Amino acid sequence: MKVMVVGGGGREHAIIKSLKKNTDIEKLYALPGNGGIAADAECVSIGAKDIEGVVNFAKENGIDFAVVAPDDPLVLGMVDALEAIGVPCFGPNKAAAIIEGSKVFSKDLMKKYNIPTAEYEVFTEMDKALLYLETAPIPTVIKADGLALGKGVIIAQTRDEAKDAVRSMMEDKIFGESGSRVVIEEFLTGPEVSVLAFTDGKTMIPMVSSMDHKRALDNDQGLNTGGMGTIAPNPYYTADIAKECMDTIFIPTMNAMNAENRTFKGCLYFGLMITPKGPKVIEYNCRFGDPETQVVLPMLKSDLLTIMMAVSKGELASVPVEFMDGAAACVVMASNGYPGKYQTGYEIVIPADLEAECYVAGGKIADGKLVTSGGRVLGVTAVAENLEKAIAKSYSQVERVTFENAYYRKDIGKRALAAK
Repeated sequence: MKVMVVGGGGREHAIIKSLKKNTDIEKLYALPGNGGIAADAECVSIGAKDIEGVVNFAKENGIDFAVVAPDDPLVLGMVDALEAIGVPCFGPNKAAAIIEGSKVFSKDLMKKYNIPTAEYEVFTEMDKALLYLETAPIPTVIKADGLALGKGVIIAQTRDEAKDAVRSMMEDKIFGESGSRVVIEEFLTGPEVSVLAFTDGKTMIPMVSSMDHKRALDNDQGLNTGGMGTIAPNPYYTADIAKECMDTIFIPTMNAMNAENRTFKGCLYFGLMITPKGPKVIEYNCRFGDPETQVVLPMLKSDLLTIMMAVSKGELASVPVEFMDGAAACVVMASNGYPGKYQTGYEIVIPADLEAECYVAGGKIADGKLVTSGGRVLGVTAVAENLEKAIAKSYSQVERVTFENAYYRKDIGKRALAAK
């Protein structure tokens, strides 16, 4: 069986390592992949957003199954294009991917179907948004409507900050057309929880919960990043809260998308906040999270390809989806200076016994060596019987992975341990 994974980051590396466990896969491709992924799949230099290129590759190489992992190609309709030539896919079609592609759509969906989320207003005119901010509660949250590489959200602590955020999005176009519409949202408080779920539109199976660490520096200081580390499971996500989320958020979202004729098949990501008034949705993503995937999939006991194929066929209820007990921790090693300016091109040395636990995000092959090529370079994951041991093991492994200019947070999982 020939399988291709579209994408080229740490999330895709984790997906590929998990897929590799299935012996029915005779050939595994990554489009475009990266220097680290090249050790586990054949990398093909076709961009993740190049729908025509990906479709032609699938036709010419007899691809039997495709996993479309990143948000951009999903929102652009890559699944539709592949399915049109008879290639079954894991991932939502364009109509369903709008749940991430438009913040306005997702907020309106939640309002219409009574799914708990923050109060909000939508603006297409900057002057009206600025006028609203004169009296809006502060702090407040400003969101660009469309995709913005995970950076289209600004938490404003003052009215001036809020107005500057609106101007930067709507006037300066720092996120391009994604900021043509903005959502101004109530600021919620409470622990954040990420829950990824497999769904085929009929069955919803949540995976192990996780906790991301977005800020660049220790103690949640510094700029927002794509994620500096994760742990799983999230101790704030208790059995009672899990049941409440299933009843009030997960199943209602699946049903709402069906009612809108936008049946969602793939991985639906729920970004949640456990507020004093109960769990609420902060955001939806239409795909596996990064770096949440790097702690969730290593804990999956069942076969990933079997699950993904069942999702694409609408037969998720017929396959086992089991996760191991214990805990996982992932520490992201970045280039010093990320998410600002940083240097690349340094050799990455990963001990052979750690290769299975390292998920490369920003690496390329140069002169036969793996060298840094991005801000987030790799994630180092450890699984253990409890969270304390998983964190300790991950950090001990991080010390053995080397590249010049390496930077990582020293407190991944600290908040989680304090909550236990």
